[in-house]
Amino acid sequence: MAVPPTRMSPYMTKDQLRHAARAKRARLAAGLPDFKQSIARFAGELPIVRGAAVATYWPLRDEADPRQLAAALAVLGHPILLPAITKQLQKMAFRLWREGDRLERGLFDVYEPLATAPVLEPRAILVPLLAFDARGHRLGYGGGYYDRALGDLRQAGHKVFAIGIAYSGQELDILLTDEPHDQMLDMVVTELGVRKFAPASFPPRDN
Repeated sequence: MAVPPTRMSPYMTKDQLRHAARAKRARLAAGLPDFKQSIARFAGELPIVRGAAVATYWPLRDEADPRQLAAALAVLGHPILLPAITKQLQKMAFRLWREGDRLERGLFDVYEPLATAPVLEPRAILVPLLAFDARGHRLGYGGGYYDRALGDLRQAGHKVFAIGIAYSGQELDILLTDEPHDQMLDMVVTELGVRKFAPASFPPRDN
């Protein structure tokens, strides 16, 4: 059964929205213990060019867990990357990671590949979030790291899919306010399936 959208007030500040969305996500995580297995079956539905690198993330606390989806994408031939935040530039670099490779704790206590791992440019990024709206806007944590990473890649002329990973109940019943730096999601993967946001024009997977 679908979980109803998260009810929020359009008059709430971003910080208030984040607080409410974080509490809702914790409740959803407790009620969906099989989430990571359920989304793995949708790997073949993602319109990612064959062999293209895919960046994922190592989940913290009650974040929607993308690891089995990433493992399924690796089986399909996609190199898997994990983000690392460069302390000097406060930007994300995406480093190659294979199952069994050692990880270390980086900024914000996030697990990252070792600094010796090759840096590659992803063509799809699996993105964590607190909530999302019906247009594909994402409520993040406020640091702007994913928005900057996606913006830099897209401004360089690369087509990069931003794929939110979320529990279906993380959808808001209000629209988030646009900000100049915001990068929209192309799609979101929940336990219910893959939802694409318009306008969307996706190339065939085998291009």
